[in-house]
Amino acid sequence: MAIDRRREAGGGGRPLPEENGSVPGGTASPPGPSPANAVGAGAEIQAVPVPPPPPAAACSPLLLDYDGSVLPFLGGLGGGYQRTLVLLTWVPALFIGFSKFSDSFLLDQPDFWCREADGQGNWSGSLAPSHANRSGNGSSIFPPPGLPTPAGGNASECDCHEWQYRIRAGLVQNVVSKWDLVCDSAWKVHIAKFSLLVGLIFGHLITGCIADWVGRRPVLLFSVIFILIFGLTVALSVNVTMFSTLRFFEGFCLAGIVLSLYALRIELCPPGHRFMITMVASFIEMAGQFLMPGLAALCRDWQVLQAVIICPFLLMLFYWVIFPESLRWLMATQQFESSKELILQFMHKNSMNTESDIKGVVPELEKEITRRPKKVCIVKVVGTRNLWKNIVVLCVNSLTGYGIHHCFAKSMMGHEAKMTITQNFYADYYIMAGIALASCLAMCPVVGFLGRRGGLLLFMILTALASLLQLGLLNLIGKYSQLPDSGMSESVKDKFSTAFSIVGMFSSHAVGSLSVFFCAEITPTVIRGGGLGLVLASAGFGRLTAPIMELHNQKGYFLHHVIFACCTLICIICILLLPESKNQNLPENIPDGEHYTRQPLLPHKKGEQPLLLTNSELKDYSGLHDSAAVSDGISENTTANGMKSM
Repeated sequence: MAIDRRREAGGGGRPLPEENGSVPGGTASPPGPSPANAVGAGAEIQAVPVPPPPPAAACSPLLLDYDGSVLPFLGGLGGGYQRTLVLLTWVPALFIGFSKFSDSFLLDQPDFWCREADGQGNWSGSLAPSHANRSGNGSSIFPPPGLPTPAGGNASECDCHEWQYRIRAGLVQNVVSKWDLVCDSAWKVHIAKFSLLVGLIFGHLITGCIADWVGRRPVLLFSVIFILIFGLTVALSVNVTMFSTLRFFEGFCLAGIVLSLYALRIELCPPGHRFMITMVASFIEMAGQFLMPGLAALCRDWQVLQAVIICPFLLMLFYWVIFPESLRWLMATQQFESSKELILQFMHKNSMNTESDIKGVVPELEKEITRRPKKVCIVKVVGTRNLWKNIVVLCVNSLTGYGIHHCFAKSMMGHEAKMTITQNFYADYYIMAGIALASCLAMCPVVGFLGRRGGLLLFMILTALASLLQLGLLNLIGKYSQLPDSGMSESVKDKFSTAFSIVGMFSSHAVGSLSVFFCAEITPTVIRGGGLGLVLASAGFGRLTAPIMELHNQKGYFLHHVIFACCTLICIICILLLPESKNQNLPENIPDGEHYTRQPLLPHKKGEQPLLLTNSELKDYSGLHDSAAVSDGISENTTANGMKSM
């Protein structure tokens, strides 16, 4: 054997050298044959692997426990500076509400007819009959008083040199009447609606990742600067192509403002106040929705309205001076030098002294101040076991909630020719806004009593029931109403359809809003921007179904509703896999989010053995703590499968 040959060549019974070249007993080995000779003699010497360097010492748990140590030290929401910052995150919600619902006024399809001059220069009007019952925005066209209604029509009647418009949305002129987006150009209206939504989708995805890498504050401030540039340029558009392109960039920047404010608001609050602080911002945003008709009536022109919507964002330029970076994000990414400066700023603003630092946060911070920052991208979530599942489930819930909301709205309006509820623009607008307001009001007690997961499950069950009853029961009523002795009329079917649509819109709006908030809570701080971007982009895809269906003239409406109804059933099952985040600390890093495991919906009775293991009894399969497990070893009272031994 090779070892025997090596002993003979090295001389008699001398002991073999160890891996580090020393002889057992501490004596040096006498000179032996060279490595070349040993290899030539057939010795098989293998290179000894260099042991890996020891892992860096873990960060102090006190600094990573933001809700348990840092936030109480700063006074929670009791500090005046923190309350001021929360208020500053509420104010822009009004401007965001103006921007989000501006399409209802800028791109509203007005009543229109053709004005033609006779040989003597007198003008006469005639209604374009091919659009008398269009499905562009919502209302059928009625000729103005004194104008004749033609008996028939063909495509040639769209050949008109001058159109006359009656805009229902309080404006004298909007984008449709400015560039005559009717007849063969009507499809450009839907493209203009696409542009803002697609900009929001891309903005949420991209700015979310940037917010995790450079911080929430830079994303907020640069988004404000660029929305002022693009938003004001929209008012100067010379054609619909320029308008649609600039609206895309306006939506992109608006997404950065929405996402960064949402993340800052969540990260400022202690566990018991997160939901109500977020709901107040939602109510302020809906106040912008309710005020939009009055604002449009005051502006009268779409260019003035667009400028008035964008100009209030000028106030947010002062946020560069008065609004700091998220302290929670700085601590989670181990930027301790900046964290120390910000903590001292909080202490100065709140008139605090170092004696209130009972747990010693500042001394621990000074010990760790030389650490290098650790920033994480949302892509890292792919290697987790539970976290990616939670985010995907909430993204599907958000997509389903906002997507099926459009189905219920069109069912209430009628998806054929008639596209309004009351033939009055303001009544229809405020009915939709009132349903959204009622949904948010109902969310407060429901989520407070049932928690995030229980509330989301309840609203999703209501959405599924309303959808299935509308698809199945109404078809059955329609068949029986055709029988002569049934005693059912078509009005009975319409009343049931309206009732189911209102319930569906009410519950689906709650599903979409609660999914976004839920995702913000269970996503770790280091990737919260990316997680919020994914769920908000999913909500944008759900909203995008409305202009898509309008572009196709509501073709495939029934199949569209059936698909989303099936998604609601899948979501009901998936919601049971989610954890409960009510009154829980926010996860700061990916291991924290990975250990956010689900609990039973109902607490087990006293003395009853729980079927689900607790966090301490679960084995980590994600591979995130392999190095720690190797160094620490396996505890004596724990078996190989992670269960406690008896």
